[in-house]
Amino acid sequence: MNDNDVSKQIQQMVRFIRQEAEEKANEISVSAEEEFNIEKLQLVEAEKKKIRQEYERKEKQVDVRKKIEYSMQLNASRIKVLQAQDDLVNSMKEAASKELLRVNHDNNSYKNLLKDLIVQSLLRLKEPSVLLRCRKDDVHLVESVLHSAKEEYAHKENVHSPEIIVDHIYLPPAPSNQNAHAAYCSGGVVLASRDGKIVFENSLDARLDVVFRKKLPEIRKSLFSQIAA
Repeated sequence: MNDNDVSKQIQQMVRFIRQEAEEKANEISVSAEEEFNIEKLQLVEAEKKKIRQEYERKEKQVDVRKKIEYSMQLNASRIKVLQAQDDLVNSMKEAASKELLRVNHDNNSYKNLLKDLIVQSLLRLKEPSVLLRCRKDDVHLVESVLHSAKEEYAHKENVHSPEIIVDHIYLPPAPSNQNAHAAYCSGGVVLASRDGKIVFENSLDARLDVVFRKKLPEIRKSLFSQIAA
């Protein structure tokens, strides 16, 4: 084999080796690109998953915050409604309390009322001797009905006429615009046993409180069922 043949054979071997190298390089390139694409896709999906999870977490936080805010606003609204209802009920009670003062304007009616209140108190206490306390302005009216009140009680209970001692410690006076925060009494009486262990408050204000507490459910139902309708 001459030099020319040897050279050709070497060139063929070089081309073969180069072709194999190029093919191998292409295979490596394709394989590397596939692996890169797969890894890139995995990374993208992982990031998407993290973003979705973060979004869901924030969405839940927003939802919880909205529920809390709604609950707070609802409670605030309920408190305002209840406060408005209480204000309305209290204004009714204040109006009723002012009406009590009109009772004192008619001496005959008020005198008869005082007698009835004394009799009622005696019937509740059932004591042979009691202390009676009233407003200073009402002492003369109370004393004018004591005898008839004792006789009426004695007749109803079939007992001896009780002893009633008018106390010189008086109930507070009627409400005054000059001192709106001072203690006051709209009228009526307070009776107690001689030892002070049993006390029956039969003032007009005490009776108003009792009636108001007793009728409060009906008052609320009547007022606020109409408002709701």
